[in-house]
Amino acid sequence: MHRARNQAAARERSRWLDDLSQAVAQAQKVAWTLGVVEGDSEVARTLYARLESIRSELESLRFGDRLGGRKQINPKRIHGLNSSEIFPDQQDA
Repeated sequence: MHRARNQAAARERSRWLDDLSQAVAQAQKVAWTLGVVEGDSEVARTLYARLESIRSELESLRFGDRLGGRKQINPKRIHGLNSSEIFPDQQDA
């Protein structure tokens, strides 16, 4: 019974990480488009770089058990993803 709960938790974690990875990939596409539209935008480059860092952390979490990666996301890497900090002229809706 204990093993079944662990397997269910592992499947749920895997689904959650996959969903999060897809959301980050979509956000990277938006950041890339923003950079193209605005022409060499510092904000878009910074946002894209932060998203890439998060993507890397997620990959480490997804495959860390096999590759000996970290088990937790470093909060310093995701600091500043609040849209009001990235886009100070805009308010969150």
